[in-house]
Amino acid sequence: MLFGMGRTALYREPVPFRPARADVQLDSDVLLLAMPDGKPRRHALDGYAATLLDGFYVARRVPGIHARPERRFVRMLVLEREHDRPYDRPHDRQVLITPPELGALAPNVVRLPEAPDDAAIVDAHAWEALADWITGGGRLAACAIGDLARLAAIATPRFAIVIGQVAAQRALELVWTERAPLRGFDDLEAALRPLVLAGRQSARAAQALEAARAYASGTGQRRRRA
Repeated sequence: MLFGMGRTALYREPVPFRPARADVQLDSDVLLLAMPDGKPRRHALDGYAATLLDGFYVARRVPGIHARPERRFVRMLVLEREHDRPYDRPHDRQVLITPPELGALAPNVVRLPEAPDDAAIVDAHAWEALADWITGGGRLAACAIGDLARLAAIATPRFAIVIGQVAAQRALELVWTERAPLRGFDDLEAALRPLVLAGRQSARAAQALEAARAYASGTGQRRRRA
């Protein structure tokens, strides 16, 4: 479960709370964020240290000086890098948080770090896929097809093609192991099922699926000729 909070106390609320999201695009070594205010953020992932934390985000339901702030539970992905060059900023830090919608934290019950006001709020599925990718070392070779399908949904178009090709390699390995030699397209589709399902919900995942099918088709033909 994404929200494994132990004894963290939350208040129930009858009115949904849904702040604006940042859109995530992941490349092989770059994170691109389109913030709700239209401003883009670009972060090279090489050299960053990643930390996962439970935390809270101070939110106001109604803008204004008299609005009542609420401490709301979030999961935090903190990316930090120290710069060596003297003309760079001494410390670079980006925080991505899950939507602060699960509920308000009960006062004085738990002590958690506070997310900064400029933290990027991203959908839970995108946050989880990104967090697993970064903390896992950012290596496609270590990903199962299900993991690749989650990544494809937040990938840039270029990276989605790469992910699809890696997914095809995984699928072909499964098919050849179970049913050597490759018998047909249906076997491949079964192996690629996580990506097929993701492609129904995400245009980026659909692009990765198209790349996977093209790669597998060419590889299968070469294998049969050999």
